[in-house]
Amino acid sequence: MQHNPPIIGLAGGIGSGKSTIANLFNDLGIQSVDADDVARETVAIGSDCLAEIHLRYGDDILLDDGSLNRGKLRGIVFNNSNERTWLEQLTHPAIRKQLLEQLRQATSHYVLMVHPLLFETGQNSQCRFTIAIDVPLSLQRLRVVNRDNTSEVDADKIIASQLSNDERLSKADFVLENTGNIIDLNGKVHRLHKEILELL
Repeated sequence: MQHNPPIIGLAGGIGSGKSTIANLFNDLGIQSVDADDVARETVAIGSDCLAEIHLRYGDDILLDDGSLNRGKLRGIVFNNSNERTWLEQLTHPAIRKQLLEQLRQATSHYVLMVHPLLFETGQNSQCRFTIAIDVPLSLQRLRVVNRDNTSEVDADKIIASQLSNDERLSKADFVLENTGNIIDLNGKVHRLHKEILELL
């Protein structure tokens, strides 16, 4: 019989440092599945989801190589709630299915589900415990602007479309503060990892 490791949810808004934190857990031998990576696979060239998106928005939504123009799609859905709802209804079930398949294949003591919308999509119901990343809004905005080469206005729109930091923290079992010092953060991850292992 296959042993499925318990799922620990790792939630944080855009620019909260989810990937960095997941990598620190990976260094401790804990596997992780990132919903953003799965979301990209769901709309990859040849996927049913990409075919539906292409049908709805036409050739403009594709880049020259036939892949999705993510920036253009983001512009459409963040300025139109109906389009955003349509896209979520198309992609969320596919993402959820793929995510759970990958999580089931993990072999570490527990597996991290890294998800920006963990609570919004109800995926926290799959988790034994949940961790929320606590990051100041000003730092979050700065990271998004620098990383995605976007304006503060667009960064704020994306941040506003997700749960507020306080709401996320209130729903989680553990809070991991990430104010930017990697050595400090590494120590926090080590302590949290130990605590989770003891609880499991």
